[in-house]
Amino acid sequence: MLSELQKQAAEAIVNVFETGKTLGDYARVTLLSGDPGHLTYGRSQTTLGSGNLYLLIKAYCAAPDATYARRLKPYLPRLADMDVSLDRDSDFRELLKEAGGDPVMQEEQDKFFDRVYWDPAARTAKSFGFIEPLSTAVIYDSLIHGSWSAIRDRTNTQHGEPQTRGEKRWIPDYVAERRNWLATSSNSLLRCTVYRMDAFGKLIAEGNWSLGIPLSVCGVSVDADALSCRAPVVVSADDAATRNLHLTDPYMTGDDVIALQKALAKEGYTINIDGVFGPGLEGALKAWQDENGLVADGIVGPATRIILGL
Repeated sequence: MLSELQKQAAEAIVNVFETGKTLGDYARVTLLSGDPGHLTYGRSQTTLGSGNLYLLIKAYCAAPDATYARRLKPYLPRLADMDVSLDRDSDFRELLKEAGGDPVMQEEQDKFFDRVYWDPAARTAKSFGFIEPLSTAVIYDSLIHGSWSAIRDRTNTQHGEPQTRGEKRWIPDYVAERRNWLATSSNSLLRCTVYRMDAFGKLIAEGNWSLGIPLSVCGVSVDADALSCRAPVVVSADDAATRNLHLTDPYMTGDDVIALQKALAKEGYTINIDGVFGPGLEGALKAWQDENGLVADGIVGPATRIILGL
């Protein structure tokens, strides 16, 4: 189990990747042309295009004493619909920046990134039999950046399963596969993010599997002594086709719904595999979320997706 200091070091690495700051930037709003995630926001840059910005703002608006909740609530339907016109909504963007200074927002962001990304990363590492903090950091970074499952499967196909390959062989294999994938992406912005894997490669080469500090990432020390560092590239690596699944009117349909239904069926739930997200599927999903210690909101976000293996 990671110590609190090791967890903070892992989070600081990703914060540097995303915002250039070891503690992140709770008020940062970023929009890069060509980013499939569209508008990104907060300490570790969650995205409009994935639906996760909706989950964050929804949680903030429900928090007691949230100063900007009244002003942000009218945006929730558009956030839920992943309305990309919000990219250019200057009033909304300024409101997000203002809200980033609210201690309630900062606390909600900390809880959000723990719940949606860190906890699933730690669970995944444990399920693989990994014990090294660096391994959890690599998984956490990929969940934040996007496309973890695709590169995990590619690594398994090319090199073997983590349980048989071993932690200190599989993680370098994964980092190499992900670096090659980023470097050869058709998206020129993603090609600029190979520095993430280069940083992990450096830590692996140094043998710093325990994330002992001080350590340097992109010229920034996790002990907050700032060194020269290139500006981070915060383009999302999420597949633009990935969406948060939930009950809507009309009902959501598609292969991703079928994958959810099959996953819940494997968990022992009686599910009609018809590719339609109806009330029955929502009820089964909420029951499964509750049993697995997740927020039982009936939404298939990143935490639910990774723990179900989707």
